[in-house]
Amino acid sequence: MNGAPSSLVSPGLWGFVAFFVLAIALYLLMRNMNARMRRMSYRAEELRKEAESGTDRKAAQGSPEADGPAAGTAEDGATGDGATGDGTDTTTGEGPDEHHRTA
Repeated sequence: MNGAPSSLVSPGLWGFVAFFVLAIALYLLMRNMNARMRRMSYRAEELRKEAESGTDRKAAQGSPEADGPAAGTAEDGATGDGATGDGTDTTTGEGPDEHHRTA
């Protein structure tokens, strides 16, 4: 009792149970993450193959879309709903901070 650490104190059963529950939770989270990463990789590969086959078909037909995206597509920042990617509404000309101003 003079401030020296006691060798009689241990985490006990509840310490083991808490550690075991954390280990099980970590295992399940890692398993879920790996499944999601595999699924995402598979979908990206499928989209890439689909895009390549679509480009090949359009190029074989002589379509002008095979040369590049048409004007006004999502690649130039337009989202199709009158808003650009930077928060500016092209239908009203208001920026992102101008929507909620009070006079």
